[in-house]
Amino acid sequence: MIVTARQHGYDPQILQAVEDVNEKQKELLAYKIIHYFKDKGGLNDKIIGIWGLSFKPNTDDMREAPSCLIVEKLILEGAKIQAFDPVAIKSAKAVFGDNSHITYFDNAYEALQGADALALITEWNLFRNPDFEKIKSLLRRPVIFDGRNQYEPKELKERGFEYFGIGR
Repeated sequence: MIVTARQHGYDPQILQAVEDVNEKQKELLAYKIIHYFKDKGGLNDKIIGIWGLSFKPNTDDMREAPSCLIVEKLILEGAKIQAFDPVAIKSAKAVFGDNSHITYFDNAYEALQGADALALITEWNLFRNPDFEKIKSLLRRPVIFDGRNQYEPKELKERGFEYFGIGR
């Protein structure tokens, strides 16, 4: 709509403001992760397990997917990525190319083995009710960054996790 408005001589200020806010939201999860690890030696050699790469559930579409920006920022900070997505791995490989900092897995839990944290990016149904005890046993630290506010903070705290959502 922004492009069309400009093509017709209009200045779509409100639409542009919405677009700017949406772009900032994509960065927010990455900054929460970076900030958390800042006083823990930074992200150098840390492993972040990522659940969900596609733009939205039930698609392999990576166009404008938040994962693209998040993964890029984490890698720039020195992180290694262990990623799982039910259908978008092939599309993600096309986007990220042959990147030695990213390892893809065919199983959500395998992507968490030895990771320093879990970052939920796309809200696939299969991530709604995970085995939190299994997650805790696989992670080096019981830390979850929930980019979709899918999990209940109080429940995770009671289970011994550090939990970071968006806007919570």
